[in-house]
Amino acid sequence: MIYDVVIKNTEILDKNDGKTYSIGIKDGIITYIGKEEPEGREVIDGSGHLAVPGFVNAHTHVAMTLFRSYADDLVLMDWLQNHIWPMENNLDGEAVYWGSLLGIAEMIRTGTTCFADMYFFMNDTARAAAESGVRAVLSRGLTGSSPEDGKSRLDENIALFKDWHGKCHDRIHVMFGPHAPYTCSNDYIESIAAEASRLGAEIHMHLCETAGEVKDCMDKNGMTPIALMESLGLFANGTLAAHCVHVTDDDMAIMARHHVRVAHNPQSNLKLASGIAPVAAMLDRGLVVGLGTDGASSNNNLDMLEEIRLAALLAKGSTGNPKAVPAKTAVALGTVKGAKAVGYQKLGRIAEGWKADIALYDMDSPQWMPRNDRYSLLAYAASASDVDHVIADGRVLYAKGEYKTIDIAKVYAKVEESLARMKAKA
Repeated sequence: MIYDVVIKNTEILDKNDGKTYSIGIKDGIITYIGKEEPEGREVIDGSGHLAVPGFVNAHTHVAMTLFRSYADDLVLMDWLQNHIWPMENNLDGEAVYWGSLLGIAEMIRTGTTCFADMYFFMNDTARAAAESGVRAVLSRGLTGSSPEDGKSRLDENIALFKDWHGKCHDRIHVMFGPHAPYTCSNDYIESIAAEASRLGAEIHMHLCETAGEVKDCMDKNGMTPIALMESLGLFANGTLAAHCVHVTDDDMAIMARHHVRVAHNPQSNLKLASGIAPVAAMLDRGLVVGLGTDGASSNNNLDMLEEIRLAALLAKGSTGNPKAVPAKTAVALGTVKGAKAVGYQKLGRIAEGWKADIALYDMDSPQWMPRNDRYSLLAYAASASDVDHVIADGRVLYAKGEYKTIDIAKVYAKVEESLARMKAKA
């Protein structure tokens, strides 16, 4: 067999044995791992490198790269209501397209091959994902004070699902994106759940991000946001819940019962002073937990390796238990568990029969020595700048500083043009 891509002489994180292997990729799937050097149309020398599953960014707003460094050091609602939402009123599809490409380029460069996104003008984000070669799980951010008020936005999400779900060799999936309990009325959430159920779509929603959100929901509905979503039937469709910082034991029991998956966003939650999610307790209950960066306006980068490290350290520090989230578990949150969180199967491991999303880390740096344990090195010592090849769906997207699918200089110029146009409208 002639493979589409062959990586030779590389170490593999999943084996963590210090030995080298060849990886053969055909039709977007890892179909060979072994000691032989099979023939390939494209051959990559992985000598001195570690092959790592591509990271899965389980929650972001990728086009918010446009607002990086725009409004910092604020609490969530001040940041949203007085700074971000007014600027978002000036967004258009062109700006979202170029902002999405900028974020995708940043994610590719730092080893991320799949992301779950909720934002506006999502056809343009889908186009950016399709052209750049990454995987994307997209949802139109839905807000509405009633089903009538939010109907046009829901119609956009329905169209997005029909136009893009399963497209591009199944690289693009579509969910429905009710923004949050405080931006969606209960009857609007019920209408979203009904449409998602009709189409067989899943849900991506912000839940329990701040203590204020939970208190307001309790005051208004007499129950937590998690309990409220259960009562409204939202969890019947399969749900990716972003943040879940302020959840109770009863909430976690509900989440376990309905197989609600969590996107933990440690860096964004710290920056907005929202708190620390009880990840160790979630894992103890068997919940599927992935990691997200959130948007580049509240993080302020899309580097998933930082989230892996911070997730491990926060769990240890907040519980007083250094074993709470060990290195291998933290890496799993950013890879195979993240893939399950966003709804992908056979993604997030380097194994035969799994999807060929791979990043190669150059280990020729002091922080990679000595090599006692590769999971520890990746979680606690490595830098995203060590990434020098990235493959998604069996296609090389980045190699030694060169983007293969993105004109990065054009992206930079178009982002500046878009931002200038938006500021002129403000």
